[in-house]
Amino acid sequence: MENIQNENTLQKKVLIVVFSYHHQNTEKIAKVMASVLNAQIKTPQETNKDEIPHYDLVGFGSGIYSAKHDKSLLELVQELPEVKNKNTFIFSTAGITGKSKASKDHATIRKKLESKGYKIVGEFQCKGFNTNSFLKLFGGMNKGRPNAVDLENAENFALNL
Repeated sequence: MENIQNENTLQKKVLIVVFSYHHQNTEKIAKVMASVLNAQIKTPQETNKDEIPHYDLVGFGSGIYSAKHDKSLLELVQELPEVKNKNTFIFSTAGITGKSKASKDHATIRKKLESKGYKIVGEFQCKGFNTNSFLKLFGGMNKGRPNAVDLENAENFALNL
């Protein structure tokens, strides 16, 4: 089954748009997903909004800042042309995670994508090393994350898209 999924994925044109800043937590996740999906990775700044509809599957991810994806990613999504049922997925890294937390963290980008006609086929979130604000005074939180288990979970997520 895994080989069939990989063969089908190889035939698809896949793009992952990622903004990863502080510790490249989200970039690590994006690279694992890209290797599984045979995807191209671009930053929001490198991405032309008009090219997005030409992909079969597009992933959007960043760290979570004040319970949302990065501003540059949200601005790109806001400018996307309308489509009909174009497959996309959302991912992120965050200091604090959990199913309901991910749902809240992804709400803004999810609503923007759905309002443009995008179909969310999956969402993924894992912990990331966080040294924002006062946390840097204490060495941060989630040191070493994403770890090998997080990367394996990201790989399995991508295999199931």
